[in-house]
Amino acid sequence: MTDKKTTAAAVKNEGEAPAILGTASALDTSGAANVAAANEFSPSGAPRQVTDIDVDHPAVDANPREGTTTNQNKIDFNDPTLTGQEAVEKNLKAQSED
Repeated sequence: MTDKKTTAAAVKNEGEAPAILGTASALDTSGAANVAAANEFSPSGAPRQVTDIDVDHPAVDANPREGTTTNQNKIDFNDPTLTGQEAVEKNLKAQSED
C-alpha cells in the first residue's frame, strides 16, 4: 500500500480504487442535467420533469398506483412546525372526521 493521496483524476488515469475517494457526484463527468423546476405534479405527487423515460422498459412501473385504494393514495405532507405528538393528534382527528 502506498502513502500517496489519490484524486479522482488519478483514479481515472491510473485505474486505482482508493478506500475513500469522495462523493459519487465528484466522479460524475456527464455534465449538468439542467432539469427545469417542476411546475406540475402527477396524482402520485411526483414532479413532472423528465420526458425521456421509456415507460415500456421492464424496470419502469408505468402505473404504480394500479390496484391501490383511495386511502393508500392520500398524500400526507409533513408539517415541520408541529411536534410529533401534535402531528399525530392532527392526523387522528382528520381520520375520525372522514
